[in-house]
Amino acid sequence: MISTIMERSINGKFVLIAEIGVNYYDIAKKHQIPVMEAAKLMVREAKDAGIHAVKFQTYKAETLAAKESPSYWDTTEEATTSQFELFKKFDSFGYEEYKELAQYCDNLGIEFLSTAFDIESADYLYELMNVYKISSSDLNNLPFVEYQAKKGKPIILSIGASNSEEINKTVQTIRRHNNQPIILMHCVLEYPTPYNHANLNKIVTLKELYQDLIIGYSDHTKPDADADVIKTAYNLGAIAVEKHFTLDKNLPGNDHYHAMDPEDAKKIIKGIDFINEIRGSYELKCLDTEMAARQNARRSLVAACDIKEGEVITEAMLTFKRPGTGISPSEMNTIIGKIASVDISEDTILQKSMIK
Repeated sequence: MISTIMERSINGKFVLIAEIGVNYYDIAKKHQIPVMEAAKLMVREAKDAGIHAVKFQTYKAETLAAKESPSYWDTTEEATTSQFELFKKFDSFGYEEYKELAQYCDNLGIEFLSTAFDIESADYLYELMNVYKISSSDLNNLPFVEYQAKKGKPIILSIGASNSEEINKTVQTIRRHNNQPIILMHCVLEYPTPYNHANLNKIVTLKELYQDLIIGYSDHTKPDADADVIKTAYNLGAIAVEKHFTLDKNLPGNDHYHAMDPEDAKKIIKGIDFINEIRGSYELKCLDTEMAARQNARRSLVAACDIKEGEVITEAMLTFKRPGTGISPSEMNTIIGKIASVDISEDTILQKSMIK
């Protein structure tokens, strides 16, 4: 199976992944529709916005968090203070539901994947997706990282709240069992991430340190007016970008308050397209579109006075003026000392046929 995410990333093409997560539960409640229909609605909206892949989260509260696990998010946005209680609200889907979603995505032509948070989901998601996504929260869960690495698929690894030693250890763990491409995602585990905490220069460091890996960015900032956070991340080297996705940023709780909506996604993709357009080529050469300006804005050697046929040309007889249709000033030293083969009037652009 071909992964759009990996195919585009390997070829240096921007990839936008919509992190639907479990936001479809709230969308279902808002629209008074079944949860599956809400999930499919979000997939359609993502596809229509030009997004390349959608990502869900697969877990059961009982296997993910102890009942006493405290919150780590902004409780003014999501009031639930227990991880277990929050996750329990959104864990009704299992293999059959994700199989239906994966097939729906395939039919629409948008890549499906889901972050597995336990062994059971890692197993049954294997046949449903092309890429494994490992959450920042599991970066140091090396037994689980190893288990997923052994599946032999490409891996997206988020590295929020980690240091270089931890990143190295996790990448090495993957590499012992898996030689498929890895996308390393810069990420800040603050929900939402204040703009001045985005720390996007870390992307540059990751590119320098992990030259054999693809570098991406998992964003938790609130969408800004001109998508400058994502565009800056891309300009610094993040090829794949993952951002939470919603159909209503005003919905309370969970991941709506720092998510992009379809209009934000369109803005991001349009902005990246424009960046790619203005980046152009790395080749150092005169562009075809510059040729007329090159010829007319550059200068030629010009007679500073009348020069008679047979006269030896001296430096005092020469100046340089536009256009550049005659002998280049760079050849001045080769012209001095030569003889005029014709009468040359003052202000004449010198041509090689006039010199012998």
